[in-house]
Amino acid sequence: MRDSHRPEEAGAGSPRSLGRRVLLAPVTVTPSKPLTPSHLKGLLWTDVMYRATAQLADVTYRYSPTTYHLTEQTLGFWEYLDRTFGDTDYSGLSEERIGEMYVGYRHEERRAGAAALRPYAEAVEQQGWVHPASARVLELWAGHYRQLGMHDPGLLAHQPPGLGLEEVLDRLGALGMCLDQRAHGSPVYLDATRHGLPLRQIVDAQGRPNYLACALRELLPLAPEFDETVLLYDRELEPDYLLLERTLSAFGATVRRVPLGRVPIDGRIRSARHGDWHDHTARALLGKAAAEYDDAVLRLGMRLYFIAVLGPGQQQSFGHDVLRQSLTRAARLLSGGRVTDPAPLPEVMARHRGAHLYVNPYRLTSSLLAKHRPAPAHRLLSAVYL
Repeated sequence: MRDSHRPEEAGAGSPRSLGRRVLLAPVTVTPSKPLTPSHLKGLLWTDVMYRATAQLADVTYRYSPTTYHLTEQTLGFWEYLDRTFGDTDYSGLSEERIGEMYVGYRHEERRAGAAALRPYAEAVEQQGWVHPASARVLELWAGHYRQLGMHDPGLLAHQPPGLGLEEVLDRLGALGMCLDQRAHGSPVYLDATRHGLPLRQIVDAQGRPNYLACALRELLPLAPEFDETVLLYDRELEPDYLLLERTLSAFGATVRRVPLGRVPIDGRIRSARHGDWHDHTARALLGKAAAEYDDAVLRLGMRLYFIAVLGPGQQQSFGHDVLRQSLTRAARLLSGGRVTDPAPLPEVMARHRGAHLYVNPYRLTSSLLAKHRPAPAHRLLSAVYL
């Protein structure tokens, strides 16, 4: 039996046969809390984009938690855990319980200094070490990926970035895009003022990189090698991703930005760092759906809801009833007659992209819900949604 997670081969004469290459680089989620509806939305959009675009081009899905462990947000959480809870066994804890610890960390007034975080950073860089709490969260997330039928890009793998921090700063400096003030006890700034963008700190005075610096370590050596680099990210990160696009473009990359709105809960958008997940975590949602629907219905229904129903914006609050309607619609689609679309899959996918290489998940998934159209071909569902 064919692996349903592996994209089918495109036919002769398709864009893939012409050697087009796409780098798919979504924003990573910090492994310190449960996955929420906003996280699920981004992950499912990325998964459908990856599997659909893979019918047209060779796609590299780059998602490396390793690269972003070095941010103060993550290292500070790890230091807080060791200082507050000591030698705790995290192997049996839920992601919700670890998330509660993270909320406690975010509410703590004191922050560890550079000296306290340095051993953690060195262990990550030199040994690929991951704190047991985050390792546990990633293990649980991998289970959600399997249940949802999502491609796992290496959640549990050690995937270090291709460049060191100093190498990145040297490359930026060669293009006049780096303002390094560390010799004067000040931070390092990414300088894209020539493009009308403000200075952005990427390394603090103690040498600690932020998320944007880590992204540059990962993407600067990769993006110029591809025909197209697609960045999917939280709309609230727009300023940083506009900077990232301009910087990668300066190094010869073709970049497409795909911002996604968060999912409001009861009309409010709140960061997961505040807690208040209640029955909205991935574990709760999947557990409830799995009690009533089989795997295929769960996988298709979740994608129908988080992609086609919620759309790219953030106007509609999460609704259990509407999610259930999407699951019911998925069951009907899967129980319909097996339709044979005479068009090859690459041709079907090509209908749902614009002047770019990647397939638009919203356009493709919305087409499944169009009225007065036959049920989608099972091979399409199998290749992209199940």
